[in-house]
Amino acid sequence: MTTASTPKGERRRQALVVAAAQLLAEGGFDAIRHRAVADRAGLPLASTTYYFSSLDDLVSAAVEFEGRQELAAARECLAGLGDERLPAETVIDLILDLLLGSRSRDGGVEPVLLRYERLVGTPRRPYLAPLIRELNAELQELVREILERGGAAGGPEQVRHHFALVDGAVVNALIESDPDPRGAARRMLSKQF
Repeated sequence: MTTASTPKGERRRQALVVAAAQLLAEGGFDAIRHRAVADRAGLPLASTTYYFSSLDDLVSAAVEFEGRQELAAARECLAGLGDERLPAETVIDLILDLLLGSRSRDGGVEPVLLRYERLVGTPRRPYLAPLIRELNAELQELVREILERGGAAGGPEQVRHHFALVDGAVVNALIESDPDPRGAARRMLSKQF
């Protein structure tokens, strides 16, 4: 991998990361291919191997970019809500956005299915394990803060409990071909508040 040591190089590398993250969100890991990323970024095919030592390196950059973008958006949203106690519906929406992605707001199976395929497929990519652990720790901390802002206990066990409720509801909804897995998770979380 060649480092992007010039401003132009940094812009090109970032364009590739953004393109790869978009493809990841739209089609999962299999959508990230050198040609697809270069085409999406509007750059020559050779740029993907110039700025990234391997496809795994590019996938890692895409996963990190998407994860950090989602965390930053949630932090910004939470900060914009002021310091008062959050209503239960707001807590639920924030948690669902974090765990299922904001694309799931519009309903439907596809955005949730793509996200869960990525999550379940991550163990097949051991190079992602350290990054996923780091992002998950930040995610858990943010959910803890959201729970506490809503007046609920936000300890590690409570956070894991809410993760398990959402994951269980979503996986069951996907198995049953429920057209609204986010709605299934919402119903489970609503019983907690």
